[in-house]
Amino acid sequence: MNKKIYLILIAAVSALGGLLFGYDTGVINGAQFYLSKYFELDAATKGWVVGSALLGCFIGAIVAGPLSIKIGRKWSLIISAILFSLSAWGSGLPTMLPETVSMLVVFRIIGGLGIGIASMNAPMYIAEIAPSNIRGRMVTYYQLAIVVGFFVVFLATYYIGNGLTEAENIAFGWKQMFWSELIPSGLFLILMFFIPKSPRWLALKNKETQALEVLNKIHNNEEALLEIDEIKTSLKDENTKRKVNINYFSKAILVIITIGTLLSVLQQFTGINAVLYYGADIFEKALGFGKDDVLKQQILLAFVNLVFTFIAMYTVDKFGRKPLLYIGSVGMILGFLLLAVSLQLQAVGIVSLIGVLVFIASFALSMGPVVWVLLSEMFPNTIRSVAMSVAVAAQWAANYVVSQSFPVIMESETNNSEMWSGSLPYYIFIAFILVIVFVTYKFIPETKGKSLEEIESFWK
Repeated sequence: MNKKIYLILIAAVSALGGLLFGYDTGVINGAQFYLSKYFELDAATKGWVVGSALLGCFIGAIVAGPLSIKIGRKWSLIISAILFSLSAWGSGLPTMLPETVSMLVVFRIIGGLGIGIASMNAPMYIAEIAPSNIRGRMVTYYQLAIVVGFFVVFLATYYIGNGLTEAENIAFGWKQMFWSELIPSGLFLILMFFIPKSPRWLALKNKETQALEVLNKIHNNEEALLEIDEIKTSLKDENTKRKVNINYFSKAILVIITIGTLLSVLQQFTGINAVLYYGADIFEKALGFGKDDVLKQQILLAFVNLVFTFIAMYTVDKFGRKPLLYIGSVGMILGFLLLAVSLQLQAVGIVSLIGVLVFIASFALSMGPVVWVLLSEMFPNTIRSVAMSVAVAAQWAANYVVSQSFPVIMESETNNSEMWSGSLPYYIFIAFILVIVFVTYKFIPETKGKSLEEIESFWK
């Protein structure tokens, strides 16, 4: 098989973990609109049902680091696929069985564990197997898979929801939406058995012959030998440092982890998942769209997300990581300004919708894919698993804070006062996006075209 095609297939299969991340995120968007009425949820409980999966994500991300070191990136992803399947089955139990909010939350948390494990291991696996000149684009396959998951699930929920009456959707349609996830989760589980183990993990386990065999399938022989030498040198340095014990609280290491974690958290404080989780509510309540239009608007949102993620894929290695972050931040601010001002002026309509779409497009061009690229490559080999685990866990904690607080703020008296008219959350998100611009300028290195070992030297 052609080496380039083989590499793309490997990345595509491992990135299916991102597709399930996107699918799981998207399915709660469509389903919560109906399950909230089924269970007659108030704002706080709705936030708990939606955000509960994120607690699982947080725990999954914490255990993902030690797990990936112990059993490898590949088997960690297989475990995540099993958890995805169990969650999908449990959340969409047959309608003849009684289902409580607590039961739904338990299975949502199980799915969150799978997402947390996959969200760290999938981009790290791709970064460790991809050549440096196309690594940025390869890692964006993970983000592409996430938005493909959004798009596919919005089509699925629209197909399911559109074929049923509102009463049927409230009674059992939302359960069918959850169960539809069994198809991609089963596919992910099967295909994971056909990809190789990470060459860097194999070398870490003193299996250099197997690591070289994997690299030879991706590179030509000369490049593979050069790559294995770089890995061995890096691991030798790592072993030397381990003998004197790595102090994760030393100033140098703490700075690197803090910068990566801050960037990871800020991805969530853009408000992206407030829009994605509660898109149905935003379109119905804030933007004035009828119930029949809600699922259609979500498909449009997912399509824009998909298109601009493709653009990011083909520009991240050409323009670099930092320029995309700057461009995207300006676009996100503009999008939320259009939405917020139209709400304040009580002129909701096409301008408001354009604002949401501009925000989504700008996020898909920048913070969506670029953060995963940077997290997968900015940490030195010595601390990569632990540092990335911390950064991803913090991201899920931030995601939980946003998803839990957004419906409460949206329905608060302050937000619905004459002054704000429903726009307050978007001004809060704009403030955080301004912080992203500062952090990018001050602390984020440009990693375009550099090997993981070259990037490591940046912090020395």
